Amino acid sequence: QVQLVESGGGSVQAGGSTRLSCLVSGDRWSSTCLGWFRQAPGKEREGVAAIDADVAGVQSYANFVKGRFTISVDKAKNTLYLQMNSLKPEDTAMYFCAADVTRAYLCGSWSGYNSWGQGTQVTVS
Repeated sequence: QVQLVESGGGSVQAGGSTRLSCLVSGDRWSSTCLGWFRQAPGKEREGVAAIDADVAGVQSYANFVKGRFTISVDKAKNTLYLQMNSLKPEDTAMYFCAADVTRAYLCGSWSGYNSWGQGTQVTVS
């Protein structure tokens, strides 16, 4: 089982930047799919970015964040990051980090993630 705890976020002006962090612990997390999701009020949760935490480090992004957000993982610090640049009001949402310990490939296939953090709010105005 994998445990995830997000931090970061808060209120940001449009056009600004912020970085989310997710402290990851548990078995096998360093060779699994890790991802960031978000959910805005009244909307369904959607995948934002994913990374193969194994040696390949393949990244996947939703079209609406390509070129603006960057996902990365620091195994020495047990931390997953989401660097968010050029933020827009429509990026306002609760952001969740997640893991799928059953695979380390096709991490941009958003279904199957089965371990979740509690979420951190990002508000862009």
